[in-house]
Amino acid sequence: MPQAVPGDEVELLVLKTNKNYGFAKVTDIIAPSELRVAPPCEHFEKCGGCQLMTVDYSSQLDFKKNIVRDALLRLGKIDLEPDIIGMDCPERYRNKMVFPFAPDGSWGFYRQRSHDVIPLSDCLLGDALITEIMNAISNHIKKHNISVYDETAHKGIMRRAFLRTTDKEIMVVISANSDNIPRGDELISSITAISPKISSIILNINKKRTNLVLGDKNVTLWGKDVLSATLCGLSYEISPHSFFQVNPIQTEKLYGKAIELADISENDTVLDIYCGIGTISLTAAKTAKAVVGVEIVPEAIENAKENAKRNGIENAEFYCSAAEDIVPQLIKDGTTPDIVILDPPRKGSDEKTLSAIVSAKPKRIVYVSCNPATLARDAQFLVENGYTAKSVTAVDMFPHTVHIESVTLLVQTDSSI
Repeated sequence: MPQAVPGDEVELLVLKTNKNYGFAKVTDIIAPSELRVAPPCEHFEKCGGCQLMTVDYSSQLDFKKNIVRDALLRLGKIDLEPDIIGMDCPERYRNKMVFPFAPDGSWGFYRQRSHDVIPLSDCLLGDALITEIMNAISNHIKKHNISVYDETAHKGIMRRAFLRTTDKEIMVVISANSDNIPRGDELISSITAISPKISSIILNINKKRTNLVLGDKNVTLWGKDVLSATLCGLSYEISPHSFFQVNPIQTEKLYGKAIELADISENDTVLDIYCGIGTISLTAAKTAKAVVGVEIVPEAIENAKENAKRNGIENAEFYCSAAEDIVPQLIKDGTTPDIVILDPPRKGSDEKTLSAIVSAKPKRIVYVSCNPATLARDAQFLVENGYTAKSVTAVDMFPHTVHIESVTLLVQTDSSI
């Protein structure tokens, strides 16, 4: 039940029931839970961005730790007590924000389970300057009566704004169903006047009938083509399409934990599967003898290679292919990883990839997961094929939401590690 808190006594309306679970909505709170707090955001009840803002933060962490524990035990038959790493300040943590525009030019997030835009006056998860930037774009749309894209009719110009931030720079990407933005020079002047941190303004041309956040073509209207960022002591350049974790503070903790559990020595070869732009690979390469990264997205592999050069790392190589195709081939061709790191998408890994890993007999497997259910499934496969799950640490990358990341260590069952 959205907006319900454990311990609430509520009146509810059942919306749908399945075999093992159901959906309902709260119609009245009869007696509030002792865990319930007043949400700090005035838009909470309508906006679909946060789900746990009515629960105090320490209880949010308990809730998320229980999600990971329950998934591992119930789905994977693995009995581990997770640690959890929270944030000192669980607001203003996101370095990437995407806001669609409403028909009247206002900006916001989608209402839960819909594409109706809820206008916002601020979002407590993003940099405070983002509000000023979004207001400038919104005012430009309204002032010049610029049409907003209609998904049903496939008409209109302005689709959404996509913003990336670091502690020193802000990239503003405006997605449009057009080759240009009316009065674009005036809009650029309005945005750049807000802060010297703004380093680039990019037009993303998306004329396809699609709900994808960005189209394929970017045109830099002002400033740099990329955003400069630092993570785990390494420097990166990020384009609008690059994947980069949205919470840099917690990402350093997550990756730091993964590297700690990997316990890499100077003689170790590390296989990093689903390596993205190489953030974990390049961190591992600072200690390892060699690192091999695998990723299916061509742009990400090119970014990984460029990032290796940028940081002077010569002992990492990267392959662009589906994990289930390239990992068995690499192992067949003689790659013998001492340590395997996996960071798959929400759907998890697959049996072909996991079987190839098992056949290589690495001494340690470090599994980074954004989905406790698929983590449990894959960990169970590894346990059934010669590995023991030693520890799991949850990392709260997304405070006030139901999402949770985790990192699990598995070692060879006959190992003394």
